[in-house]
Amino acid sequence: MTDTIEFEIALKRAGLTKKKVAQSLGISEMGLYQKVNNITEFKASEISKLYELLNLSNLAEQQKIFFAH
Repeated sequence: MTDTIEFEIALKRAGLTKKKVAQSLGISEMGLYQKVNNITEFKASEISKLYELLNLSNLAEQQKIFFAH
């Protein structure tokens, strides 16, 4: 389950827009919206790419965003 608020914070910290992230993942903005808001799930390959895009090298931070309970 994605922590939407933490995702938004990481996005702003990285200086990226949702449109740019969606393009980098090869999905639509609506597809990204659905994943960030837990309507659908991120694929492992998308999460891996997001680690790079959002500069998430800290394991605790990665888990806080993408594996929230």
